[in-house]
Amino acid sequence: MCLGIPGQIIEYVDREHGIAKAQVSGVRRNVNVQLLQQDGDEPQAEDWVLIHVGFAMSKIDEEEAQETYRFLEGLGQMYDDELKDLVDSDIE
Repeated sequence: MCLGIPGQIIEYVDREHGIAKAQVSGVRRNVNVQLLQQDGDEPQAEDWVLIHVGFAMSKIDEEEAQETYRFLEGLGQMYDDELKDLVDSDIE
């Protein structure tokens, strides 16, 4: 099962190449935001996004991010596996 995990954009690491630093469940990781840049919905610092294996898939608001966290934590092992995949997908 593929899950999107909420993350909050902290800052851009390389705007030209679409790499931003995001905080996800207390872990800070570089994520690729190019899909959102191409859609004309480029995330800014403090914006929330759904992230799957290092790629920001869509922007969401903070309320949706918190609801999604609560749901994902209830999934147990599937959520833990997805979070591990995110940690392992560090983008430089």
